[in-house]
Amino acid sequence: MSWWGGVTAAVSPGAYLGSLGPIRNPLGIEGLTQFYKAVLYTLSPALFIAATFSLFVRLRRAVGVERQQLKWLAYAAGGLAIVSILLIITIAIDAPRWFEWSANAILVAVTPGVPIAIGIAILRYRLYDIDLLINRTLVYGSLTVTLVALYFGGIVVLQRVFVVLTGQQSTLAVVTSTLLIAALFTPLRRRIQSFIDRRFYRSKYDARKTLEGFSARLREETDLDALSDELAGVVRETMQPAHVSIWLRPDEAPRRDAQAL
Repeated sequence: MSWWGGVTAAVSPGAYLGSLGPIRNPLGIEGLTQFYKAVLYTLSPALFIAATFSLFVRLRRAVGVERQQLKWLAYAAGGLAIVSILLIITIAIDAPRWFEWSANAILVAVTPGVPIAIGIAILRYRLYDIDLLINRTLVYGSLTVTLVALYFGGIVVLQRVFVVLTGQQSTLAVVTSTLLIAALFTPLRRRIQSFIDRRFYRSKYDARKTLEGFSARLREETDLDALSDELAGVVRETMQPAHVSIWLRPDEAPRRDAQAL
């Protein structure tokens, strides 16, 4: 589909499928754009679904280093897929000019991510950082969408309230929505982080909760044997080793000053 899209963009009547406004393509062929749109809307979803499914199947079966390598590729391909959807939207509907420019700018920024991800997967440099990157993307992406929805929704609701009460709109709606977003930022981030950890990083979430509980009980435990058993249980639950043993250094006899007085 990429080569077909390149050829169609080169011979479309409007420059770059009409995204450059009144600029006309001297090599454009009338009617080709509509044919390209029909093919694009028919095949692109199927191809995206097939590619995503194949990558998902490989990711489910992979383990160890191979799984981390596929995560890098899936992360980069996911960003490219989102940008492709934005570009399809600009073709399907009469999107605002700022939306088209934003989609093209994001495309320019995201496209190098695919070869970069492939290079990291091959070289295995900072390979395991992908887990943190995916986690932060999920958390702050969800947080951004939620805050934007709350911000504009708050403005619309408050503006209607001001119109009902005073008969006119007020800038206090914008100020109030901004203060509301500032107040909700940290609580929402914590809740979204907790949800993401429980949903996608359950083992790490359970291990952290186990360690937090053990730290709280550690302050009150005085029996060394009970503490040793509990420590072994925590290690077995969080690390899941094949064997656990605890060695305690024996008490040393108090040193006596051998120097004659």
